[in-house]
Amino acid sequence: MGYSVKEVFYSLQGEGFHSGRPAIFCRLSQCNLWTGREQDRDKAVCQFCDTDFIGTDGQNGGRFDNAESLCQHLLLFWPQNKEDGSPSPFVVLTGGEPLLQVDQVLVDTLHQHGFEIAIETNGTKHAPDGIDWVCVSPKAGAPLLLDHGDELKLVYPQPQLQPEKLAHLDFEHFYLQPMDDKNPQISQENIRQAVNYCLQHPQWKLSLQTHKLLGID
Repeated sequence: MGYSVKEVFYSLQGEGFHSGRPAIFCRLSQCNLWTGREQDRDKAVCQFCDTDFIGTDGQNGGRFDNAESLCQHLLLFWPQNKEDGSPSPFVVLTGGEPLLQVDQVLVDTLHQHGFEIAIETNGTKHAPDGIDWVCVSPKAGAPLLLDHGDELKLVYPQPQLQPEKLAHLDFEHFYLQPMDDKNPQISQENIRQAVNYCLQHPQWKLSLQTHKLLGID
């Protein structure tokens, strides 16, 4: 199986449990909740996405014929510092919706090369075995098939998907991430609401998009 990758870059994880951790980000093309085209946004299941996942023309993106060639490409972005013992490379598979493409062969091949694997998914597809960190971000109006994992991260508020509908699921960590908006006043109000909800329901923790606050990718 081949893999279509929009972009690959090395940065700090900006949100959720692994905030601040260096990681290789591999953004796979395509999503099943939105085409990625603005003219289709009003008809999309997920209408608040701010990510470009169309095609393979992003930085270091491309079409990879097999899992081995993609792994070799990803290894190019992990620093080799003998001083810190060269920790295992950490890759975040994201999208779009990465589980449209991520299969058991890719997971096994990444592990053979020493990768620790995290995935960020909308939860509408089942995941292959062995992924080291599963972060699910459910979307209102979409089926939630992947209902267990390490981290549940709900973009908030979604009026048709309240946190209490998800609080019983089998995740170790529960995060609310305030929905970003082009209008700064709306963004601030979303932050206020998320903070208040977390204070009233301490099962939930606040996730901020720190990469945007810091001005990094």
